[in-house]
Amino acid sequence: MVKMKHDILNSTASKEGDCALPHALSLMGEKWSFMILRSAFDDVRHFEGFLNKIGLARNILANRLARLTEGGVLVRTPCPDDRRKVEYRLTQKGLDLLPVMIGLRQWGEKWATGIPSTPVLSDQRDKKPIKPVTIRSHDDRILTWEDLCWIDSKDDAEVAEDNNAIRNISGSTS
Repeated sequence: MVKMKHDILNSTASKEGDCALPHALSLMGEKWSFMILRSAFDDVRHFEGFLNKIGLARNILANRLARLTEGGVLVRTPCPDDRRKVEYRLTQKGLDLLPVMIGLRQWGEKWATGIPSTPVLSDQRDKKPIKPVTIRSHDDRILTWEDLCWIDSKDDAEVAEDNNAIRNISGSTS
């Protein structure tokens, strides 16, 4: 493991249980969950559609769909045209994973395959490829890991207020 300047990966929050990363990984931290999520972003909604697109065993798919539904990433509803069938649709919580999906794909293009994926993810309006996912400051500067530090919001009221405002803007409830 690379030692980071501000010890970002080993913050005291991760030791105290306040870090959200372990919670996110317990729900999304394996390949099939992300493959299901990718298919859901591609507008796949039915069990058979996921099965055909991803090609994994029925029991594994059923298990992962149940976990993603229980975790609030997908919602399972009866089909309006055939009440015997169900649809799986992304919730807002699932839609909020889009930057994570794009970031992982871009990382894979850079470090795993070395080539852009096909099809190329593009801006629908301009039909131009999207830029790499970045970390942005409050004033829209692109930040690197060297620009980051941890500030305990329990000790800094202004940081806590800013963090709550960001959560409210993004629609997060947790």
